[in-house]
Amino acid sequence: MATIIDGKTLAQKIRSNLKLECEELKKNGINPKLAVILVGDDSASKVYVRNKNKACEDVGIEFEEYLLDSSITQEKLIDLINVLNYKKDIHGILLQSPIPRHLDINEAFRTILPEKDVDGFNPLNVGKLALNQDTFVSCTPYGIMKMLEEYGIDLNGKNVTIIGRSNIVGKPLIQCCLNKDATVTICHSRTKNLKEHTINADIVIAAVGKAKFITEDMIKNGAVIIDVGINRDENGKLVGDVDFENVVNKASYITPVPGGVGPMTVAMLMNNVIKAASKLYK
Repeated sequence: MATIIDGKTLAQKIRSNLKLECEELKKNGINPKLAVILVGDDSASKVYVRNKNKACEDVGIEFEEYLLDSSITQEKLIDLINVLNYKKDIHGILLQSPIPRHLDINEAFRTILPEKDVDGFNPLNVGKLALNQDTFVSCTPYGIMKMLEEYGIDLNGKNVTIIGRSNIVGKPLIQCCLNKDATVTICHSRTKNLKEHTINADIVIAAVGKAKFITEDMIKNGAVIIDVGINRDENGKLVGDVDFENVVNKASYITPVPGGVGPMTVAMLMNNVIKAASKLYK
């Protein structure tokens, strides 16, 4: 039976420490503040923004939300980002994705100043991660690395298979794992014979968005399983990309859904906002 990696408890521990850091910053005249831009009325995005707002309240970070109509032009979106870039009381800017298809999210990410890019999507920060330099790391990969560190799971020399190549999770995770001296295999929708890549992996990280996609026969005994997926099964129950009930008997460590990666993503966002504010005193 695998050890359950409790992301919820670890996230709360991190947020408690960040609250102390936030209080210290305020004593020095800095009030950490996050600005979140939400374009349109995507219901899932609204939930995510609400959770981020609650986390900010918990830590002591001020929160500003900018709700934009789904018909907004690219020019007006960029104009808003530029306004926030130069507001001295704003330390972090987050553009909640997805955004309407007529908008260019990459231009938006490029426009957010690197020092306020708490989501780690500005190309400069992406490049710094590739060079193993200090930077803002995308929050989900950062949370995963923190969980592995907390549970003493060393990546040095380990075979890591990542399933999913998104700019938000898969691609930055490659760099995070390489920076810890892992041997990394990246799999995706065009990968042939996926099982051949997962069965020999010491660590499998699933981020494909398919309920119970990773089954017991796809992993080796004692593998570490990190489940990034958030899906609904046929009964409407929240489940991950991993068939948890069966895989838990074969893995050495495994993250649950919910209560695994999700809370850590939000905690790392809070961490990045505090880091951005702290840079004013370094």
